[in-house]
Amino acid sequence: MDYYKILGINKNASEEEIKKAFRTLAHKYHPDKGGSAEKFKEINEAYQVLSSKEKRAQYDRFGKVFEGAGPGGPFGAQDFGFGGPFGEVRFDFDSGGFSDLGDIFDAFFEGLGVKQKRRTYSRGSDIQIIHEITLEEAFYGREVELKYEILVRCVKCGGVGHDPKTGYVQCNVCNGRGEIKEQRRTFFGNFEQIKTCGQCAGAGQMPKQICEGCRGRGRIKGMKTLKVQIRPGVEDNQIIKMKGAGEAGERTAEEGDLYVRVKIKPHPVFERQGEDLIIEKAVSLFALLLGKKIEVATLSGNRLYLEVPADWDLKRPLKISGEGMPRSSGGGRGNLIVKLEVKTPKKLSPKTKKLLEDLEKEAE
Repeated sequence: MDYYKILGINKNASEEEIKKAFRTLAHKYHPDKGGSAEKFKEINEAYQVLSSKEKRAQYDRFGKVFEGAGPGGPFGAQDFGFGGPFGEVRFDFDSGGFSDLGDIFDAFFEGLGVKQKRRTYSRGSDIQIIHEITLEEAFYGREVELKYEILVRCVKCGGVGHDPKTGYVQCNVCNGRGEIKEQRRTFFGNFEQIKTCGQCAGAGQMPKQICEGCRGRGRIKGMKTLKVQIRPGVEDNQIIKMKGAGEAGERTAEEGDLYVRVKIKPHPVFERQGEDLIIEKAVSLFALLLGKKIEVATLSGNRLYLEVPADWDLKRPLKISGEGMPRSSGGGRGNLIVKLEVKTPKKLSPKTKKLLEDLEKEAE
């Protein structure tokens, strides 16, 4: 392969000419711009060699590069591998490219033992349940009992998936090694990866007699009952995590977690905003003018009697401290916000109208 011909330059081309030729051709043949991937690969190979003084000198003298980073790509054209106590990953770069790098380096680091070579059985899945409560229940808090269908540990085998008393036989897929070699071909090249045996899950042996109840998986469908404590002041959409209350894992593997999402039903009287409760109270104009106290109910069932201060802007709500929702973090309660809705009489008698006119003059 003539690298000078690929870049369209002569053997006396300067470094700047090589770089300029590469940029022009790379822009023209880049796959993202509709160019040829194979042509782009050749252009890149040529530039990698001719842009390096050492590699160019070897190429000019021998027609090839002998060091690791040669014409076949950034790792060379030859087949090589990494071995050791954690397995071996071999690469055969008979075709180049720039995709599947993640897979290749994952395989490389797994071969070096950076990743765990043998997996355990699958952990149980996490589960979410939505549970509705009333605003009163959120105020006082309560203990709820949840029943839900889920994969539970098999009682017959204790979750192991087989009868340990019958013994084991060697896995016929991995021949007792607990791992198999998998070959994959990518645009970057061919590589061989050591993987956990899917038949025996890395154990290297199989039980002679699997459990008939769970068919060897260690878990079956069943009902689970759980009591959950909802604390006073819980917020809408708040999530309560119950560790280990989720789906059972395969063959005694760790259980998943349960997430209980609390939904609070709308209340006919009170509206909640964080730690505060809001209530709308209809009052008559005459009651306000006469300075009568206003009766207001609370979520706890108590009755409060409020007096509207003189010269009060009726558009402003009244705030009563300590009569809102309990703070979930502990320590006191929020506020009760009373919004006044003033109602005027539908019709005034001449006598009433005269009294109001006199009252208006007196107020002036």
